[in-house]
Amino acid sequence: MPLTIDEAKRSARVLREDLQRRSHDISHGQALEIVAHQLGYADWNTAASRLDSQQHLDSQHRLDSQRPPDWGSPVPVIRIQDHATAYDFYVEYLGFAVQWEHRFEPELPLYARLARSGVVIDLSEHYGDGTPGSAVWIPVRDVEALHVELIGKRNAHSRPGVDRSAPGVRP
Repeated sequence: MPLTIDEAKRSARVLREDLQRRSHDISHGQALEIVAHQLGYADWNTAASRLDSQQHLDSQHRLDSQRPPDWGSPVPVIRIQDHATAYDFYVEYLGFAVQWEHRFEPELPLYARLARSGVVIDLSEHYGDGTPGSAVWIPVRDVEALHVELIGKRNAHSRPGVDRSAPGVRP
């Protein structure tokens, strides 16, 4: 499927032309909406915004790849008391996937790596890892969509809201 705005527009034009040859007339706007839906977006405006953001990130990545090697992204270590409760929250509720788990022996504390959309976090039952009560800020492209996703899931340990005064939140 298209990855750039121009490719998505081209796909909409081809779709419209193909349908016209089959005696089905649609507007260019309707074709754009169909292409947006095929890409998994709610509408063309959302698709265009996200495709534009992705193009910017891709071009930034190309610039970054021409620079000498540098530091990678930090991986926060979050202290957990019980991996079953933590997995219920981070995996089932927030949608992270378990990348790997480690225990020195079967009955010893768990250390695990989780990821979602390029974000990586480590969970640790080890005493001294992480600090209970710490905060980790994770940038999200569409905080409203994430909010809707989480509200729809329901979790006994969370009632999410959008804090408009939080760092990085647009008014």
